[in-house]
Parts: sequence; structure tokens; C-alpha cells
Amino acid sequence: MEFFAISLLNGVSYGLLLFMLSAGLTLIFSMMGVLNFAHASFYMLGAYLAFQVSEWTNFWVAFLIAPALVAVLGGLFERVVLRKTHKFGHVAELLVTFGLSFVILELVQLIWGRVPVDYKVPVALEGSLFKLYNSSFPAYRAFMMLVAFAMLGGLFLVLKKTRIGLVIQAALTHPETTEALGHNVPRVFAVVFAGGCALAGLAGVIGGNAFITEPGMAQAVGAIIFVVVVVGGMGSLAGALIASLLIGVGQTFAVGLDWSFIGGLQTLGIQVTPETFGYPVWKLKISQVAPILPYLLLVVMLVVRPKGIMGTRDE
Repeated sequence: MEFFAISLLNGVSYGLLLFMLSAGLTLIFSMMGVLNFAHASFYMLGAYLAFQVSEWTNFWVAFLIAPALVAVLGGLFERVVLRKTHKFGHVAELLVTFGLSFVILELVQLIWGRVPVDYKVPVALEGSLFKLYNSSFPAYRAFMMLVAFAMLGGLFLVLKKTRIGLVIQAALTHPETTEALGHNVPRVFAVVFAGGCALAGLAGVIGGNAFITEPGMAQAVGAIIFVVVVVGGMGSLAGALIASLLIGVGQTFAVGLDWSFIGGLQTLGIQVTPETFGYPVWKLKISQVAPILPYLLLVVMLVVRPKGIMGTRDE
């Protein structure tokens, strides 16, 4: 019971961090049809900028400033580069964001070096929030969950209850009509792209010190957020939330399970020996294959339901 409760809490907190990352990518794709390959790089940039600002001031100032800085940089990229590339089609957009990810990586390594930086959890959030059985749940993980829920609520309010949210939704489905009504659709696109980058930056601010802030952090999460977006459904925020929690909880439980396929087969009365065909596979433990489970889920989803859990788009 202790393993289940702690793994569930850790899995939900990790899943919500994935959602914070994938939400921005989902917004950008649903609005602009652009799969931003540099999205995870903006996550990394948020972590490094938060580290630098916190060195000069403190974590709480960095918590506010770093996502704003990432939003400004994302908006500038959309205005100066991506908008001019749009007329050449989606392949050109993919390639230019792919190139941007390497530019950001090299700049990060030039400025902060190739080794991890000492980006610490704020003193006020150190230690455990509560004890469950014999295990402690860190206060900072609870803070991460709170920020993710606040972001989810904020997105819902902005998209459903405000004028700019209605304009964004209108521009998504009827861009020509929206522009004919006097709205600046390119500016709306820039705001959406900058907002998506800001969400990635915010995830970096709270994820960078929870895990590790180093140049490989974008590569570590880059693939998994695309899995989340595809499994949840391209362009669906609700689907991204479901997929994030599914992958976060599932992977967390899998990492903690010491079961092997041999044990399962023996339970069914099937004896497995070193001479049995495929023995190297049968002897693997679930914890060993945990890293590939999200990608197996991706393959299954693409075969069974290519649109994803709640996807509506065919692109």
C-alpha cells in the first residue's frame, strides 16, 4: 500500500510536469499547425534563465521573470524567422525549429558550460510536506503539482472566458473570417507561440531544480513530450493532460516494480531456463524496460487510434 500511494503521488507530479511541457506544444500546434522541435529547448532555457536570475536575486523572482524572458525570445523567433518560413510549408517550419534547438543548445553550453549547474530548490520548499507510512513526500513536488493545476485553470479561463481566448479559438478554425473582422491574426499567432514557449519555460523553472539542469535536459524530455502530444491527440489539451498522467503514473510504477517476465510465466506454469528461446528477453525486469514503455504506447496508439485519445485532427 505504501508503494502504491507514494508511486501514485510521484507519478502524478511527474505527469503534471509533462503536461506543462506538452500544453505549450499542443497550443502551438492546434493554433498554427507547427510542430515546434525546439520546444524542449525552451524548457531548458527556462531552467537556465531561472538559475541565473535566482543567483542574482532569489527563486521567486526567477519564477516570475524566467518564463517571461522565454516568452519574449519565443515571440521574437516567431516574428523574425518562423513567420517568414510559414509560406514555404510545414517541412520548412520543422527544419527551422530543429535548427533552433541546436542553436539554443550551443548557446547554453557557451554561456553556462557543459556540466550541470547548481540550481537549488528554494529553502522554503525544502524537506517533506508529510509522511505517508514510512515514506516522505517532498514539499517541492507538491508545489510543482500546485503550479501545474494553477496553469491548467489559467489556460481554461483564458481560452474559454476571455475575449482574447475567443479570438484565438476563432482564428484556429476560421482565420480568414477572423482577420476580416479586424483582428490581427499574425499577432495572435505570435502571442500563442510566445505563450506556448512561456509554458515550456515555466516547466523548466520548476523542473530544473527538481531534477537536474544540464545541457542534455532538453534531449531527455524532447522525445517524451512528442509522445504525450501524439498519444493525447494532436491539438487536444484535454488529451495531453490524460496522456501526461497516464505516462507519468505508468512509468513511475514501472520503475519501482522488480518483477520479471520469467516470474509471470512461472506463475502460469511455464518453466523458463537459460536454454529457452528468447531467455535474455524473458529475464528482463519491468523496471529495466520502463524507459521504453511510453514509446510502445505510442506505437500501439498509432496502430489502434492514429488520432490519439482525444484528437480531432488528421495532420
